[in-house]
Amino acid sequence: MDNKVIYDAEDTQLIQPVKTYKMIAFRGKVVFPGQAVHFDLVRDKSYTAISQAVESGESVFLVAQKRATMVNPAPQDIYRVGVLATIKQVQRLPGDAMRVVFIAGRRMQIDSYVSLNPYFEVTLKEYDYDPDEPVYFEAIKRRLDEQFKEYRRIDTKMPGDVLSSLSVDDGEKFVSTIASYIFSSDSEKQNVLQTKTLSAQYELILTSLAKETEIRAMEKRITARVRQNIDKNQKEYYIREQIRVLKEELGEDADEIDELREKLRGMKDEMPQTAYEKAEKEISRLEKMSSSTPEASVARSYIELLLDMPWQKSTVDDISLDFARKVLAEDHYGLEKVKGRILEYLAVFKLTQNLKAPVLCFVGPPGVGKTSIVRSIARAAGKELVTMSLGGIHDEAEIRGHRRTYVAAMPGRIINGIRQAKVNNPVFLLDEIDKMTADIHGDPASALLEVLDPNQNNNFKDNYLDMPFDLSKVMFVTTANSLDPLPAALLDRLEVIELSGYTYEEKLQIAKRYLKPKEVKANGLSDVKVDMSDAVISHIISSYTRESGVRNLEREIATVMRKIALKVVEQDQIPATFKVSKKDIAEFLGPAKYKETSAVETDEVGAATGLAWTSVGGVTLSIEAAIISGGKGELKLTGSLGDVMKESCLAALSLVRSRAAEYGVKETAFSENDVHLHFPEGATPKDGPSAGITIATALMSAFSKKAVAHDVAMTGEVTLRGKVLAIGGLKEKSLAAFRAGYKRLIIPKENEKDLTDVPDEVKQKVNIITVENIDQVFAAVLK
Repeated sequence: MDNKVIYDAEDTQLIQPVKTYKMIAFRGKVVFPGQAVHFDLVRDKSYTAISQAVESGESVFLVAQKRATMVNPAPQDIYRVGVLATIKQVQRLPGDAMRVVFIAGRRMQIDSYVSLNPYFEVTLKEYDYDPDEPVYFEAIKRRLDEQFKEYRRIDTKMPGDVLSSLSVDDGEKFVSTIASYIFSSDSEKQNVLQTKTLSAQYELILTSLAKETEIRAMEKRITARVRQNIDKNQKEYYIREQIRVLKEELGEDADEIDELREKLRGMKDEMPQTAYEKAEKEISRLEKMSSSTPEASVARSYIELLLDMPWQKSTVDDISLDFARKVLAEDHYGLEKVKGRILEYLAVFKLTQNLKAPVLCFVGPPGVGKTSIVRSIARAAGKELVTMSLGGIHDEAEIRGHRRTYVAAMPGRIINGIRQAKVNNPVFLLDEIDKMTADIHGDPASALLEVLDPNQNNNFKDNYLDMPFDLSKVMFVTTANSLDPLPAALLDRLEVIELSGYTYEEKLQIAKRYLKPKEVKANGLSDVKVDMSDAVISHIISSYTRESGVRNLEREIATVMRKIALKVVEQDQIPATFKVSKKDIAEFLGPAKYKETSAVETDEVGAATGLAWTSVGGVTLSIEAAIISGGKGELKLTGSLGDVMKESCLAALSLVRSRAAEYGVKETAFSENDVHLHFPEGATPKDGPSAGITIATALMSAFSKKAVAHDVAMTGEVTLRGKVLAIGGLKEKSLAAFRAGYKRLIIPKENEKDLTDVPDEVKQKVNIITVENIDQVFAAVLK
């Protein structure tokens, strides 16, 4: 404690001398009056304050911080009510620390802060108790005494000497002792410390004691119940063991353990030695467990997996190429290259009896028959088929399985599929391989590397099975809509076979041979001859579907059959024949969804039609150019374009500007006007360079006011010098132009070699023009 002299602002008038005290702000500790406490002080402020207080023999003010984690608290971070304490003992510790024993005195309150550095120095004022209402105080004291006695019977952790010497009649001593013991948080203790009346402090303690008493009583009940359950389980175990021994003595039927052992002995020649020994060990462990425990359930499931796996069980591979050729012809129309590759694959397997060739991967738009052709492979090869859809899989454990240490662990879907097939050489379809994603649980695509590698999968190790299993006899086949999402390492293990979209003629044959008979049977019309001519089916194809595959066509035919079924049921008798006309199609399916002519019916200025490749096949791409007068030569692009397509737009504009004079366009047209390029269907992202000649055509048409022929579609990348470069996906793009009704198709000269892949029907009905430069494009389409 010091006497400080405070002057006014001009340093001339003495205001008053005040008593100041050095203050220690404690972290995680609230000190009550009458307590003897010791602390290890390490902060510089506290160390300096105590050192000076010891030298002068003065008392110090002890107060708690609001947050124990704060290292350098400010006044607003410190409570205002604490205790004035004397220093009883000081001990210097290594590392500039100090251990101090305090004897806490009366409560005090901070009046003002005199100094914050090098230590806290404050002025204090008294913080006395307010008078209590006598009757209420006596009532609360009696109730607290009863509650405290009940608490002492339940709580066995409080020191006995404390219990014996503590009484509610001790007032402030009782509050200081019991509050520091029963309240867990500093804020609760501080609330008690700064409560103004003793009766209010008693009320806070009474509430906490009642709560603690209830909690302790509930803990005892829970402990007793747990002990009772343990005793019950032990009793059940002993009784079950006695029953088992009695069964053995009486020679009754073998129990579950005996059944498992018997099954294991029957598979001794069919299992690897390591698997057999592992199963024996697990059965012995299971025998010692209580059947009601979770560990027994896990052990039982693992043993059943070991016994169910077809370690050496295979189907007999007697492949007949004639039968395989017949099956493929029955199940699919067209796809000659795909069928040929499958026959080659089966022929090589028949000669070599190994599957170390690359894994087949069928890639194509939805609905072209990727999954169904794998079913045909299994039927043609006489093998079991296992189908595993990879769409949405994001956990590596789906492939490799979980370790048995985890709750609800299970084998991966590869091992589960082999288990269900009951043979070790099925055809295993990994469907939608491009739909997998990686996250915090691992990358399933990376886990597939071992599965699909013929040089590694003979020792595939599932985490749950926990021993190698030979997958080298499995014929893995995969499908995908696009190869872009596949990692390079996985793609390297696949032999890609592309399935493009179908022509109208192919769809007609598929509808006649497969879809119509299937839907007739599915809709209960087997006793009715449904007469649908080729013209009617072609009308459905061209007017109600616009797709690469035949899935929507199948839906439309199914709708027609359901309508016919309704009419048949409504009639008194089932007709022998039901002839379907185009008029009936309009009634059954509603107005035509698509026109049989091209999307653009008239020549237009500033509009051209390009072609794009997507994961669902080829599509047409409209491009519109508008010249806005009074501008500054700015180029505006809309339609959700990617970076590559944006660069194609800039290149096309520069190309058109360089050839402006040849087509009667003034140079000032580019500096005095703005250009807006729009790609309709703005919600669909678009990217790639193959729309270059289409963009250039739309721009040149807009600037020169020459219309673009409405019957032409085009595709090709263009350079600044006007050279037209090759593109990919010519077959899909040509089919898109054919389906949309375009009569002419402009492609790069470099793609002439790819015309062999274009269906003959397309080449017969679409005039395909090859070009080497942009001038040839302009000459063919601008009028």
